[in-house]
Amino acid sequence: MEDKLQPSEMSASGLSGNSISQESAQSNVHEMYKYLKSTGQMSTLRAWDLNNTRKAEQDLLFFNRVPKVGSQTFMTLIRRLSAENSFTFHRDAVQRIETIRLSPDQQLELSEMIADLPTPSVYVKHVCYTNFTRFGLPTPIYINLVRDPVERVISWYYYIRAPWYYVERKQAFPDLPLPDPRWLRKDFETCVLQHDPECTFNYGETHEGIGDHRRQTLFFCGHDEECTPFNTVGALERAKYAVESQYSVVGVLEDLNTTLSVFEAYIPRFFRGAKNIYWEEVNNFNKINKNAFKPPVSEEVKDIVRRNFTREIEFYQFCKQRLHKQFLAAKLPLNGI
Repeated sequence: MEDKLQPSEMSASGLSGNSISQESAQSNVHEMYKYLKSTGQMSTLRAWDLNNTRKAEQDLLFFNRVPKVGSQTFMTLIRRLSAENSFTFHRDAVQRIETIRLSPDQQLELSEMIADLPTPSVYVKHVCYTNFTRFGLPTPIYINLVRDPVERVISWYYYIRAPWYYVERKQAFPDLPLPDPRWLRKDFETCVLQHDPECTFNYGETHEGIGDHRRQTLFFCGHDEECTPFNTVGALERAKYAVESQYSVVGVLEDLNTTLSVFEAYIPRFFRGAKNIYWEEVNNFNKINKNAFKPPVSEEVKDIVRRNFTREIEFYQFCKQRLHKQFLAAKLPLNGI
């Protein structure tokens, strides 16, 4: 596994922040460089070792997207890139109930469907990491994004309460009942401080479905039962192993410039020109899924939530560390982020 920075080192290097500026992104990568150099790792850092794209056995990109990490925006960017880079774009249909953890038969069906797509193609779906080789099928190029897990859980909380969310759901599924107005009006801070079950994040708890928004690691750990308990060491280690051994790139929402640079460098067939397209059309991309109904949440309440998200936070930091290592190993210019 990759070396894990200690919390004090993460804080000192700026690797634990949320939304960051271009200057901060450069500083974060530079601090990672100093850390790797001081520990002797910089001399052995090679892009080849960090590039799982070379392991892909078919020219198919599989984006098993985590909700509320900017994946809708990123999916729109990929759709734009499909015209520029001559590949086909595919995504799953909107579903009444999103099933992200599949049975073995469902995993096989999904894997066969993706493997049968014309190449080069991209397929996008909210689903756990799916191992194609388990079914004797060629490995695709795996990608994903992550986000600060506490910011993500807050974003999800208000996303499912946004008026436009229910308008879209009712249009797709007219017989869906409307939620209780008291539930819609409940704010996140009150939910946490009053120990409402919706905002109580207990170690080892298991909830099925995409509605269990607390488990970002689930999308990387896989479909097995061991991946379902919240904030456990087993789920964390399996998720980290999948990222390190299977995923070409796992981007970080709060470090978008570095993310786009690494995607371009490690998967150029699909992401050539990604930065230019994104920043040329940034105003359009910034409007996607933007929730004007999300009020600010105090740092005090966020700190309460963070206490129970220790391993989810560790996973997020691990992904940031790997992204910065990939950037440095590819010898990309700091002024490009």
